[in-house]
Amino acid sequence: MREKIVALLDVQQAQTVWEVGPGIGAITSLLLEKGTKVTAFEIDHGFCRILSEQAFADELSFRLIAGDALKTLPLTLGQEGAPDRLCGNLPYNVGSVVIAKVLESDYRPPVMVFTLQKEVVDRLCASPDSKDWSSFSMLAQMDYEVKPAFSISSGSFYPPPKVTSSTVVFTLRPQSLVPSQLRHLFLLVIRDLFAQRRKTAKNNLLSGKIAAQVGKEGVEELLRRSGVDASKRAEALVWSDFIALSESLSSYQAK
Repeated sequence: MREKIVALLDVQQAQTVWEVGPGIGAITSLLLEKGTKVTAFEIDHGFCRILSEQAFADELSFRLIAGDALKTLPLTLGQEGAPDRLCGNLPYNVGSVVIAKVLESDYRPPVMVFTLQKEVVDRLCASPDSKDWSSFSMLAQMDYEVKPAFSISSGSFYPPPKVTSSTVVFTLRPQSLVPSQLRHLFLLVIRDLFAQRRKTAKNNLLSGKIAAQVGKEGVEELLRRSGVDASKRAEALVWSDFIALSESLSSYQAK
């Protein structure tokens, strides 16, 4: 399994690789053998001791950043910019949050490979008009091509989790699906529209942050200008609808 993950990363010698949740360094050792410079983000004190005092104590190409990756990863991104590769076997309770923090930042590694709960991978890779299509899907796919690689049985982990795991690959698009000047507004639009899946686009907008900014009449004008069907639910909309709403919001704010 670890060989497959390293192959998906397609690393080259001297590249920088950041690994979240390395454990005792099973994948880390393979990455170092490839001649990469590895930065490991690990919260578990026991694993930190093993990594720094035993496994890679004399490895000059290894760096450990101890602590909660939800805090240390965004901080390091801000200080150093994006690495060449980012990977991790992410805890199920915070995996989606870790990925969202990277995707919402201004730094985008060219390739990212994560092992996650299968349900999270399904959401990341979902298509419009499917039950898994969400703002999280759009956040992932606006800058990356996101594809599932393979599933992993629970017996491959110790202790074995009670869920199925999958590995997912993010490959940076040559050009984002969202114009840079609309990025902030686009994220606001998708969060509002997917806030409550059973509500229509109009009702979600009326009860969200956009309505707090522009009011009821403003929401109605945005929908009218964009040409988006106000009676549809968010999962029935396509990329061009979300872009059109973002453009309308931008124009409205510029008035």
